Amino acid sequence: MTMQVMNPTESRVGAATRSMPLASYFGTLLMLALLAIVMTPVLWAVLSAFKTRSDIFAGDVWPRNWSTESFRDLLSKTLYVRWMVNSLFVAFCSTALGLFFCSLGGYAFAKFDFPGKTFLFWVVIASVSIPPFTTVIPLFGWLARLGLLDTYLVLILPFAANAFGIFLMRQYAMGVPNELLDAGRIDGCGEFRLYWSVVLPLLRPALGTVGILIFIASWNSYIWPLVMMRSDQMLTLPVGVASLKGDQLPEYGMLMAASVLSSLPIILAFFAMQRQFIAGLTQGAVK
Repeated sequence: MTMQVMNPTESRVGAATRSMPLASYFGTLLMLALLAIVMTPVLWAVLSAFKTRSDIFAGDVWPRNWSTESFRDLLSKTLYVRWMVNSLFVAFCSTALGLFFCSLGGYAFAKFDFPGKTFLFWVVIASVSIPPFTTVIPLFGWLARLGLLDTYLVLILPFAANAFGIFLMRQYAMGVPNELLDAGRIDGCGEFRLYWSVVLPLLRPALGTVGILIFIASWNSYIWPLVMMRSDQMLTLPVGVASLKGDQLPEYGMLMAASVLSSLPIILAFFAMQRQFIAGLTQGAVK
């Protein structure tokens, strides 16, 4: 009769293997619990958008009578469509300009040598630590003297350059081989053509990450449009939706409908650029 002696190493491996499903189940339950916590307010807002006023004040979670009255009132009694157009125009223009200048600046810091390069780069990095609220009053006076208040330009310019975007683009541009750039110069490419045709396609993951961040920052901006805009027709969605509360009893159904519709462009933008966004966040870890 032979006795089989188990190797201590094999024993430890077997124990670790048996414990893995338990850890996996615990992690799954934890993620589901966090998902429920995050999605509960969102689900409540969506359901409230389809409730009548009486259902909202009754406190029922599920609508007794499904109604689109809040959406109809929002689109017919307010300037919501105009606010949506304003926000879309400002967000797309801000994103396009931000991607152009951030990628151009990051490429210049990564691949060109010029006097004061290190000092200017640290100035850009240090600007991240400046609270944005401290610059509102000086910028307001400066832009008022230029006659830019209550215009689209005053909403687009603050997002035309982003310190974090320049930093991220520089880190990605540093990975572009210098031999590739030299080959383009030998073939007769000018510096801008080299940037546009060679470097920019290689920065696609960073462009996706920075693009989503700039779009969300511009879309959710509240204080800046509130200070700079004067007419109701020029308001963006965050300011316009906040104005729906009014001084009397708020139209909660209308507010919930406005919140649901306002979140759709952000969701669509993320799904459209999620591959580049995830690649931009994980590529450094993979390396």
